[in-house]
Amino acid sequence: MNHALALVLAVGGFAGLALAMARHQDDLFGREAPPHLTRACRVTGWLLIVACVWLCVALWGWGLGLVIASGHTSAGAGLVFCALIAIDRRQQARAGAKPSSSSHHRKAA
Repeated sequence: MNHALALVLAVGGFAGLALAMARHQDDLFGREAPPHLTRACRVTGWLLIVACVWLCVALWGWGLGLVIASGHTSAGAGLVFCALIAIDRRQQARAGAKPSSSSHHRKAA
């Protein structure tokens, strides 16, 4: 149960940090969020990541807790990254475009 809570905190933290980026806001919502909402997502994201590290250190001590926290934050970042890719590919498929890994890179004329 403790590992699940730490992972949920890490995923929530990285989701908040992702939502604080203009690129992901535009991808997910079609526009950038207002600055106060972006700031709130960024602060919430960092607080959740700090809570994840604090929980792991409180439960397993500094030595093992930091190692476990590192694993949970890595897994959380990976899950959010994969979710953003899946969302982008689904949106492109609905629009009739072929999904590609370079969809956000603009080519110079």
